[in-house]
Amino acid sequence: MTKIDVPALSLIVLVGASGSGKSTFARKHFLGTEVISSDFCRGLVSDDENDQAATKDAFEVLNFIAGKRLAAGRLTVIDATNVQPDARKELVNLAREYDVLPVAIVLDPPERVCVERNAQRADRQFGSKVIVRQRSQLKRGLRSLKREGFRNVHVLSGVDEIDAVSIERTRLYNDLTDRTGPFDVIGDVHGCRPELERLLTELGYTFTRDDAGRPIDAVHPARQAIFVGDLVDRGPDSPGVLRLVMGMVANGHAYCVPGNHEDKLLRALRGKNVKISHGLETTLEQLAMESSEFREQVMTFIDGLISHYVFDDAKLVVSHAGLVERMHGRTSGRVRSFCLYGETTGETDEFGLPVRYPWANDYRGRAMVVYGHTPTPEPEWINNTICLDTGCVFGGSLTALRYPERELVAVQAAEEYYAPAKPLHVATAPAREPDVLELTDVTGRRVVETTSHGRLSIRAEQAGAALEVMSRFAIDPRFLLYLPPTMSPVATSPEPGLLEHPRQAFEAYRAQGVTELVCEEKHMGSRAVVLLTRDDDVAEKRFGLAGRGAVHTRTGRSFFDASLTDELLLRLRSVAERAGVFDELDTSWVLLDAELLPWSAKAEDLLRNQYAAVGAAARMSLPAATAALRSAADAGLDVGDLLGSVEQRLANAERFTDAYRRYCWPTDGLDGVRLAPFQVLASEGATYQDRPHAWHLGIADRMVASGPEVVTPTRRLFVDAGNWDAGIAWWEELTGAGGEGMVVKPAANLVRTAKGLAQPGLKVRGQEYLRLIYGPDYTDPANFSRLRDRNLGHKRSLALREYALGMESLERAARGEPLWRIHECVFAVLALESEPIDPRL
Repeated sequence: MTKIDVPALSLIVLVGASGSGKSTFARKHFLGTEVISSDFCRGLVSDDENDQAATKDAFEVLNFIAGKRLAAGRLTVIDATNVQPDARKELVNLAREYDVLPVAIVLDPPERVCVERNAQRADRQFGSKVIVRQRSQLKRGLRSLKREGFRNVHVLSGVDEIDAVSIERTRLYNDLTDRTGPFDVIGDVHGCRPELERLLTELGYTFTRDDAGRPIDAVHPARQAIFVGDLVDRGPDSPGVLRLVMGMVANGHAYCVPGNHEDKLLRALRGKNVKISHGLETTLEQLAMESSEFREQVMTFIDGLISHYVFDDAKLVVSHAGLVERMHGRTSGRVRSFCLYGETTGETDEFGLPVRYPWANDYRGRAMVVYGHTPTPEPEWINNTICLDTGCVFGGSLTALRYPERELVAVQAAEEYYAPAKPLHVATAPAREPDVLELTDVTGRRVVETTSHGRLSIRAEQAGAALEVMSRFAIDPRFLLYLPPTMSPVATSPEPGLLEHPRQAFEAYRAQGVTELVCEEKHMGSRAVVLLTRDDDVAEKRFGLAGRGAVHTRTGRSFFDASLTDELLLRLRSVAERAGVFDELDTSWVLLDAELLPWSAKAEDLLRNQYAAVGAAARMSLPAATAALRSAADAGLDVGDLLGSVEQRLANAERFTDAYRRYCWPTDGLDGVRLAPFQVLASEGATYQDRPHAWHLGIADRMVASGPEVVTPTRRLFVDAGNWDAGIAWWEELTGAGGEGMVVKPAANLVRTAKGLAQPGLKVRGQEYLRLIYGPDYTDPANFSRLRDRNLGHKRSLALREYALGMESLERAARGEPLWRIHECVFAVLALESEPIDPRL
C-alpha cells in the first residue's frame, strides 16, 4: 500500500483524464459529502451531466459549494478533469481565499484504460481523441503543479498503483486542540533574560543549567509555557533567551510561535538584504560571540516555528500579533503575515509608527486569543483577547497569563534597556468599556459562538422584536445574566384522549442512550431567575449596580416593584445563609433557576382578561343555550346532536375554568408568594450544569428546610430503564389531582450524546392543563385529530439552541467577561423567542 498524507483541512484537487478513475477514487477514500463533482454540477444546472454547454455555469456552482465548505472548515475534494492550468488556477485561488492548503492528486493510468472505460459508458459519446488531448495537457502541466501553488502533489501512475493507495488525514501543524494545558502564556521577552528567569521562577518553574551556569531548560511539574514570539532584539541577552526557550521547546516543556523580530533575524542570518535596525544590530552582535553551531541551531529553530497554535478544543489561540477568527487553524502566507505583523491601516502615527487595525475591537470568536507585538502599559481584555506585550525591554514589565485560570503574573523590568519610539503610557487604540452596550451588538443578523452547540444564527427581524422588549421592559442588563430556554414537549402520544404521556419522554431519552432520569413536578407558577447576593454591597462591587439582586421572568422583566423585590431577596438571602449555600459554593452571589408561585403573581392581567373572560362568557351563554335547546327538545324538535354538543362545550368550559383557577390564590404583597428553586445556575467563577440534578435539588431541599414560609419543595422521582411504570404512575397521580404534570430530565443534567446535546428536559403535561394552551374544546375529536399532527421539530430545535445560549451566558458571567459578551447571549435567547418584525420599522 502507498500511503498519501493529506491535511485534515485542505482542498484536494483530483487531476486526470476522463476515465482515469477519479470518481471511483473519490468514493473509495472520501465521504460523499466531501466530494464535489463537475459532472454532478452540470446535472444540477442542465439536467444532463454530459452537457458541455453547461460547463461554465456548472463550475460556478462547484466553486460556490466548495467555498462554503472551506469557509466552514470542511475538507473538500474536487472531482473534475482539471488538466488545464486555467481550471487549476481557479481552484488554487479558491484555496488561498479561504487560507487552506491546495493538494493535487494526479491519476494517470495508461491511455488504453481510459479509452476502454469511456467506451463502456453509454453516456460518453466522445471518442479517443478527447482522451489523447486531455492526457497531453496533463503531461505538459505535471512539472508546473507546485509552481502553480499546490503545496503537495501526488502522482499515481498505473491502475495497480492507484488501487494500492491509502489516504491518511493528518493534523495541521498548528492544530494542538488535544493539548488542554494548563499553560503559562508569556509575552514579548526581547532579550530580557534576567526578567524571564524571574518570571519563570515566580510561575513555579525549575531550571536546568549548563556548565557555564546558563539556563538551558525550565520545567514545571504540572504546566507548560507558551511564548508569543519576539524573543530577541533590543535586550541585554537575546542568545540567552533563545538558549533557554529552545531547550524548553525541544524537551516538550514549552511551545513558541514566531514574532516579526525572529522572522527578520532569520533572514539576516541567512544573508538576506534586511535593514539592520530596531535592535537587530544588538542581537547580531551578541550572536557573533556565539559558536557557528549555536547560530545554526537558532536558524533551524526559528525556521521551524509555526505561525500560530490552536489549543484546548479550539478554546485558546496563541499568535504573535493576534488573529482574526476566520484565520484560526488555517494555513497560508496571508495567515502567517497576519500572525507576524498584524494588519495596518496604511497610515503612520505622530511617532512614525504604523497605525495598526484594531482587529480585537471587532472580535466575536469563541476562542481566547492571546498575543503580543504591540506594547501596552498593562494587559487588557478586549472581546476575549489579550495582549501580553507590556514593554519589558522599554522599562515596563514581563507578563504571563495563566490559562485557563485567566490570572496575570508579571515582573518589573530591572531597567529601560531600549528607548521606545512611542512612550508606553500612550494608548495605541481606544479600548471598549467592558460594561458599555452598543446597538450594533444586537441589531442585524447575528452569529453567536457557543461552546456546547457551535454557531447559532439570530435573524435581523427577530433581533428587532427582542430589542423592543429588552429596551422597554427588561431589568438593568447588569443584573440580567441569563434567560431560561423554552422547553420541548414530548412527542404526541398514541394513548386515547391524551396528547402527551411520559412514555414518549422515556422512549426519546432511551433512543439517545440516556436511561438515568429524574421526573420533577411542574409547579403551577411562573419561571423565575433569581440573582441573590450575600451582602448589600456585593451588587455594587460585582455588578456595578445598587440593590440586592433581581427576580425576573423568562423575558427579563421584574416580577415585582423595587421595594417588594428587595424584601423578597432579603428573605431569600436569610434562607440561603441558614442553608449554607454561600459557604458551600464559596461565593458572594448565586443565580438560581426557579418557579415563582402562584401564577397569578405575574399573570393576573392575563388570567383576568383572557382566561377568566373566556370562562365567564362560556358560563353565561352556554347554560342559556342549553336551557333553550332542552325546551325545544321537550316541544318535540330534533335538536339532540346540537344539544349534546352545547352540553359538552359547557362541560369543557367548566373544566377550563377549574384548570386556570388552580393557578390562582390570594396574595398580599409577599404573603402567599412562594419560590421553588430547582437548579443552581452559576456563582462567582463557577457554573453547575455538570452537577447532577440530585445535587441541585439537595440544595433546594436545604433552602426549604431553612425557610418553608418562603421556599417550597420540588417533588421528584428518579427513574431508570427498569421502572418506567413508577414514573407513569406518578404522572397520573399528579395530573389526576389537578397538577400541571412533570418535566423529565437526564439525571446527570448536561448530557452529550453521539448526535450532540440531549434535550435538557421534556415537559409532559396533563390533559386538563392543556386546555389552557389549546382552548376549552381541544379534546373534541375533530380538534384533537388536528392537534395530533402538530409539528414539534422546530420547538425541539429552539429548545436546544436556547439551552446552549443560556449555558454560554452563564459561563461568560462566571468568568467575569465584559457585560456586552454576556448580554449577547441573553439577548439572543430573547430574540429566538420573539416574533419576527421588519427591522426597518
